[in-house]
Amino acid sequence: MRTIYTIGKAIGAFLISLLIHQTISAQNVIPRDTVLAGAKDIISQTIYCGLVTTDETGLPKIRTMNPFPVKDDFVIWIATSRSSEKVMEMRNNPAVNVYFADHSKAIGYVSISGKAEVIDDKELLVKMKRDYWDGIPNWKNNFVLIKIAPVTMEVINYKYSINNNPQTFKAPEVQF
Repeated sequence: MRTIYTIGKAIGAFLISLLIHQTISAQNVIPRDTVLAGAKDIISQTIYCGLVTTDETGLPKIRTMNPFPVKDDFVIWIATSRSSEKVMEMRNNPAVNVYFADHSKAIGYVSISGKAEVIDDKELLVKMKRDYWDGIPNWKNNFVLIKIAPVTMEVINYKYSINNNPQTFKAPEVQF
């Protein structure tokens, strides 16, 4: 009888732990619209981002960039010098990551992995011109645009209760 009681107790404990695990997992399912809104919130508060490319030896390189305002499609536009290393790296390997965060505020972060395309279109460049470019000699001939189409996006936003999975620590992710 004692053995049956012990087995029953063990099964009960297992079922309770399974229920707790399912509850925690279910709580970490965050609606896509919430994750997208949380991402927009972080990005809208961030002036600069980190752009990660891969160099010719396969090592990651990160640079601080000033992207154009990101729209609802999460396509990221950046202007840069046509002769920069990052342009060469993106032409060789278009897989990039763009990281938005303001660690002084500790509000969360957005990490977008995507495919970069170098856009050498002077008309589009002129349409997207920023005021401070007036102080850059020959900017029309020196700049190209980088268009980054998102593939996946990880988001942590504490205000929106978008947190990592408590067991795996993986951030909620959106596929595009």
